[in-house]
Amino acid sequence: MIALFPENPQDWWEVEALFDLCFAPGREALSSYRLREGVPPETALCRVARDEAGIVAGAIRFWPVRVGEAAAVLLGPVAVHPTHQGEGLGAVLIQGGMQAAREAGWNRVLLVGDAPYYARFGFERLDGAEMPPPTNPDRVLGHALRPGAWDGVRGAVTRWSDGAR
Repeated sequence: MIALFPENPQDWWEVEALFDLCFAPGREALSSYRLREGVPPETALCRVARDEAGIVAGAIRFWPVRVGEAAAVLLGPVAVHPTHQGEGLGAVLIQGGMQAAREAGWNRVLLVGDAPYYARFGFERLDGAEMPPPTNPDRVLGHALRPGAWDGVRGAVTRWSDGAR
């Protein structure tokens, strides 16, 4: 049995170890990490999945960013331990995180990822969101948590600098 918990400060290094296991070396050199530097995650949205032995089976984090003048949450990283892949845990983390974002008053979610995988969660390519290089524009995806939330949103994706949504 897998149980989900809000991520707390004591989980940080276990979650980082999971991300190190699941992603290629140098993951922190990606442009999305530049957007996270010095900005705390949206802790109300971050989740840790633990198995019956209390071992981290999966995790998801969200970070506030700006797209032009609009606020959004950047989904990621999200990872599932290899021993639990194929069980639907990634979908549970993503769907639960997006529901929590909606309930917290966020209007839009942004991520950099594989369009065929994330399309099943309602993500589509964003033509107006310009991620810092060297991000492939075909991998910049968005999901509107409220109807029309991405309409007219254009501009550079930048680090969060204040609490206004």
